[in-house]
Amino acid sequence: MNAVHPVSEREALTHRQILIVFSGLMLGMLLAALDQTIVSTALPTMVGELGGLTHLSWVITAYLLTSTASTPLYGKLSDLYGRKLLYQSAIGIFLLGSVLSGLSQSMNQLILFRAIQGLGAGGLMALAMTIIADIVSPRERGRYQGYMGSVWAFSSVAGPLLGGFFVDQLSWRWVFYINLPIGIVALVVTGIVLRLPFERHQHRIDYLGSALLVLGISSLLLVTTWGGTEYPWRSAQIIGLTIAGVLALVLFVWQESRADEPVLPLRLFRESVFSVSSGIGFILGLAMFGALAFMPVYFQVVSGASATSSGLRLVPMMAGVIATSTLTGRMISKSGHYRKYPIIGSAIMAVAVLLLTRLDVDTSTWRHRCTC
Repeated sequence: MNAVHPVSEREALTHRQILIVFSGLMLGMLLAALDQTIVSTALPTMVGELGGLTHLSWVITAYLLTSTASTPLYGKLSDLYGRKLLYQSAIGIFLLGSVLSGLSQSMNQLILFRAIQGLGAGGLMALAMTIIADIVSPRERGRYQGYMGSVWAFSSVAGPLLGGFFVDQLSWRWVFYINLPIGIVALVVTGIVLRLPFERHQHRIDYLGSALLVLGISSLLLVTTWGGTEYPWRSAQIIGLTIAGVLALVLFVWQESRADEPVLPLRLFRESVFSVSSGIGFILGLAMFGALAFMPVYFQVVSGASATSSGLRLVPMMAGVIATSTLTGRMISKSGHYRKYPIIGSAIMAVAVLLLTRLDVDTSTWRHRCTC
């Protein structure tokens, strides 16, 4: 199959044009990053209005699942059809999911529409970095990627605060409607300025591998969500989902070993650095997004805090993430050694998670903040 692949346009774009394009990319990245955190403080109110407390975690999980699964597909599809078309399509899908999420009348609808949002978010995250590589010289990429990192830092702090503010002052539905003006501006900017020439290459998309990955992860997530609540752990439903999830992941590994262009090349796991860092990333995501999902529920339901107040109580955790990320990044650049930092970070996180298990109805506010 013939594919379309962008070539460098560094000489064609002026510095001013690059900055304009970059502003559109940052707005797109802001959409994806903000929606990973802004929902957390609004979750208790959503559940109170729509019902379905047992499905609370899926409001976040559905978004993360589809965004993760779609990310590698966007890279291949952009080689086939062009970066600009795919990037703007991702924004359109994300905005559609945002509108539908804001109009949701049940938890099942909200979870489904959040999954649609995630399908768009996967493209926003993958293609923003790819387009930067297309239009910026290698020497300058680090600076622009650092700016992208600042978008994530801003979102991690602003998300919970904005979510709480919208719930207290307007409606939880504005958590999703706020994406519309940001997304429209990003569409306009990239539509006017972003022009990338193309050359042809051949690529194949591993649709089967992607489907098996989503099926396997979704089945196991349903096991952890429904087990012991909706169904007994030894019920036919839970056992069946467990078997289906494990079988799908085994087939995924088999498919990746034979695919011409796999979604996840298995050769990467031969590198110990990749394997270990991926494992640490999994543990980090488990702890961070688990806290983001359930701490606002604890603050609002158990401690009686308002949505805005629960957002403020999450700021110490987000500020800690930003501070340590910046500090360790500089120390690694200075010394050239990185091994000890993930070890120390994992140990600190383990202690913090242990302390979170000791929270109860009488825990004071200052302990909330120190533990987070």
